[in-house]
Amino acid sequence: MVLRYCRDMRTHVVDHPLVAHKLTTLRDKRTDSPTFRRLADELVTLLAYEATRDVRTEQVDIATPVTETTGVRLSSPKPLVVPILRAGLGMLEGMVRLLPTAEVGFLGMIRDEETLQASTYATRMPDDLSGRQVYVLDPMLATGGTLVAAIKELISRGADDVTALCLLAAPEGVEVMERELAGTPVTVVTASVDERLNDLGYIVPGLGDAGDRMYGTAG
Repeated sequence: MVLRYCRDMRTHVVDHPLVAHKLTTLRDKRTDSPTFRRLADELVTLLAYEATRDVRTEQVDIATPVTETTGVRLSSPKPLVVPILRAGLGMLEGMVRLLPTAEVGFLGMIRDEETLQASTYATRMPDDLSGRQVYVLDPMLATGGTLVAAIKELISRGADDVTALCLLAAPEGVEVMERELAGTPVTVVTASVDERLNDLGYIVPGLGDAGDRMYGTAG
């Protein structure tokens, strides 16, 4: 794993051959939607394994068939998983597979293709997130506007530990996150930080529009 630190924000690039293998197939324009969804699901589970390395736990006493011992379990309050609609929904199953006891919220955001600014059109999650670890799911960290807006919303509700899982990131988006969220305990976990954004705000080389490729609406 490659780590990049900037004040309180951390960017983790997961360096693993299985991650690279699945990402390569996701990038391929010949990959059909069912295969894309399946591989994205598998990739999210791999990213989630790293993203939850610091999930909060508490000790618990148990009895095995042989003896008594002490183990750990996820502590309360439970983690909250928040996919950003719509493409983030394609990442949800891969995340909750690893965190089945987590609660799930939803955040609907849309990016204006001319201004590249994100706006919120729907929310469904607790008003009070005090003391909660929150995992935000968004396939692409491109300009950074959507994730910044989403994380600021979570922080405003009291979240004190936010991790964003992204299949891909652009350096421009990472820089925006570092600037706009300076002093905020935020971690970004991704399979790759790619070369750049193009004039349309797409990641290069990227994989295209993740939502379109997941749901088969690409032109």
